[in-house]
Amino acid sequence: MNAILKERILPTGQSLQIVRGDITIDQVDAIVNAANEYLQHGGGVAWAIARRGGDVIQKESDQWIRQHGTVTHANPAWTSGGALPAKYVIHAVGPVWGDGDEDNKLADAVAGSLRAADELKCASISMPAISTGIFGFPKERAAGVIFSAIEKYFANAQASTLKTVRIVLFDDATIQPFLKVWET
Repeated sequence: MNAILKERILPTGQSLQIVRGDITIDQVDAIVNAANEYLQHGGGVAWAIARRGGDVIQKESDQWIRQHGTVTHANPAWTSGGALPAKYVIHAVGPVWGDGDEDNKLADAVAGSLRAADELKCASISMPAISTGIFGFPKERAAGVIFSAIEKYFANAQASTLKTVRIVLFDDATIQPFLKVWET
């Protein structure tokens, strides 16, 4: 069972939540997958999403790559949710720590995910702590970039269909840094 730990209403009216739980069971219109540019879902959050959602997610991801090429930070791919409760999976490519310009690349991945959700006419979206797993992005720093990117996106997207943005975090090692940044 997923549990809301913190919630605030942004100046633009959207609800921003920090949630403890499993993104693959979240009851939202779209979830964000922390993907690689080739949409090969072999580890971490991507593996969990593909496993729970079924083979259709990898098949649709492969089709996306054939049609559009590799995925960039600013322009995520999307597939159906397969067997997931979410209708869509938005595949965002976060930066690998140490590759340079990481903050801007992460902000682009977050904004791109929100833009894709708006294009899909979603009212709710959940995203993980993009790039903080095997990509090595420091969690506190990522939290600040993610929160800022969300607020900036909505400040510039007056016609957004999104009403709820959930940051779904699985473990205390990730939750604590996000809560610390939330409180500052």
